Amino acid sequence: MTTLSSIHSPAQSTQELSVQEVSVSYGNTTIVKDINFTLKMGEIGCFLGPSGCGKSTLLRAIAGFENLSQGRIVLDSEMLSTSNAVVAPEKRCMGMVFQDIALFPHLTVRENIEFGIRSWSKKQKQERVSYLLGLVNLTGFENRYPDSLSGGQQQRIALIRAIAPKPKLLLMDEPFSGLDAKLREELVPDVRNILLHENIRAILVTHDQMEAFAMADHIAILNQGQVHQSASAYMIYHNPATRFVAEFIGYGDFLPAKVCDEFKVKSDLGTVGSEKKHGFNVGDEVDLLIRPDDVLHDDDSEFVGLIVSRWFRGSHFLYRVKLQSGKIIYCFASSHHDHSVGQTIGLRVNLDHLVLFEKKE
Repeated sequence: MTTLSSIHSPAQSTQELSVQEVSVSYGNTTIVKDINFTLKMGEIGCFLGPSGCGKSTLLRAIAGFENLSQGRIVLDSEMLSTSNAVVAPEKRCMGMVFQDIALFPHLTVRENIEFGIRSWSKKQKQERVSYLLGLVNLTGFENRYPDSLSGGQQQRIALIRAIAPKPKLLLMDEPFSGLDAKLREELVPDVRNILLHENIRAILVTHDQMEAFAMADHIAILNQGQVHQSASAYMIYHNPATRFVAEFIGYGDFLPAKVCDEFKVKSDLGTVGSEKKHGFNVGDEVDLLIRPDDVLHDDDSEFVGLIVSRWFRGSHFLYRVKLQSGKIIYCFASSHHDHSVGQTIGLRVNLDHLVLFEKKE
């Protein structure tokens, strides 16, 4: 493997990160395989998947810490990695934020932020630090030390330290996992707004779906080293490309169904359909994906189910309901309708499109 300050770049100029057919292997073990991913200027991407799926390895390859066994990585028409040459991490104009935050404990907040812009003039550094602290509502914290800050404040300082040099790409590896749920919920949209305000591209690695949905424009779902789907959060939730994505994202159940025509299927929820053709043949045995929001509680409905378990979520209840066929599915209900386990409730099907998969044997 040759380490270079630059690699011969494609002739065509594009302002995007392009991961092309990338594979990373350790010996005979392939960690990620044939990965394709594109991120344009000002967009935020995410690698989402279960532990051990290869998402952090892929991020490290983009940073230059892992060698490629196949493919190439290009940033703004500059070739960064191929299978036989790599630009050193410090030459890539990238920032990184890690799970452990890694602020220098012996340096003040100002000195931490200035670390990546040491070559700037004194005036430029002062202006940049003041501007960034104002951006995260921490003006006046310049002379504080990291151990005097809360977890959320430390994470904000780590973020602005990473973006202080105005990197071409910011890489974030599980940066919020050490924070409590409420703080994560508050901090994630704040970080997104800061990145958009600075027009900085970023990639987040996480196993938390809600974190990914709140942060990213494009999400790549990984499993066993391969991308199953790369799309918006909306498309991934409502139109999963594979059974794994359907099972991994959100709650859901699969009901056996039989195709009636090119728009409808018959299942334990009756005959359901949509205006869009589903692509299966009449008579095919399929599995119908049912999300909690596809079945709602309705006291006026004659179609009923038996509550077998429930979770109170504040604004709503999430019930597990047994249908007459014996199949159990999720059901949403307003928190104003408090029903106990063992009660029968009316159900209304709320499907506006069909998500079908070949029947699993």
